[in-house]
Amino acid sequence: MVEFTASNARQWSRLGSRGVFGQAILALAESTPDLMVLSADLGNSSGLDRFKKAYPSQFLNVGIAEQNLIGVAAGLAKEGLNVFATSFAPFLSMRASEQIRMNMGYMNLPVKAVAIGSGVSMAYLGNSHYGIEDAAVMRAIPNMTVVSPADCMEIVKCVFAAAKFDGPLYIRLTGAPNNPMVYQGDYEFEIGKAITLREGTDITIVANGTMVYESLEAAKLLEAQGVSATVVNMHTIKPLDTAVLDKAIKSSKLIVTVEEHSVIGGLGSAVAEYKAGFRNAPAQVIIGLPDLFGKTAEYRYLLDKYGLVANKIAQKIMDSLD
Repeated sequence: MVEFTASNARQWSRLGSRGVFGQAILALAESTPDLMVLSADLGNSSGLDRFKKAYPSQFLNVGIAEQNLIGVAAGLAKEGLNVFATSFAPFLSMRASEQIRMNMGYMNLPVKAVAIGSGVSMAYLGNSHYGIEDAAVMRAIPNMTVVSPADCMEIVKCVFAAAKFDGPLYIRLTGAPNNPMVYQGDYEFEIGKAITLREGTDITIVANGTMVYESLEAAKLLEAQGVSATVVNMHTIKPLDTAVLDKAIKSSKLIVTVEEHSVIGGLGSAVAEYKAGFRNAPAQVIIGLPDLFGKTAEYRYLLDKYGLVANKIAQKIMDSLD
């Protein structure tokens, strides 16, 4: 039984998203006899080493073959198994995009595609390992639900929710070991339902993935400058929780979206598309990775370089309000 405590939060932070995903799958297996986990040669890299030792008949390594990964996963799901399939974000979302579109989306099969290293956490391996277009690709596929958990505790929540989810699902895991935690204890998590973490009166910041924590810290900096910010964890990019957005559109002077993803096609685009239907909606600032091929560098350096840290988020918001 998984316990959502401050002690576990600290441990999960140290492990990072990959290690925590593996722990969550191992815990899920205790109560999910029909669980089947597939990997494109990422057993250890995706934190699944303990799972494959404990449940060898429920783990399948298809090799470095993401198209086959999705085809096999869809077939197993069609036979009634509870299937998770995992690979690195750029390879899963783009190399296997046709198979995800046809075998998961078109067939409307409940495969849970888990993208390891979304965002820029693996950018030290070069631009081939940037995972900053994946939400855009997945969001365009009919029937697909897209989720980006805020921290390692939410990854555990998301894995258990995904096991009960009936439909194609893409989960993008951002962050690196020792990333700060948003949550320190148990809370309610539901796919498709955003969480308002901070109430404000002037602007609304809508974020997901690692940028939820940075947005909360940015809100503190803004408060010191006289700007009161609501912060929303919009963990589900598709479908959006439009009730939360309706409130923001009615009550905020400015809506800001923050994501560890390209500024094109992700959370910011999704919010802008919804907001376009309102005659008098507030302006929007989209903060994310710029439309370019990035540098090979260390994770925290790149977040700072591209303005995805609290002080630079706050400064961009202040500049937009001037």
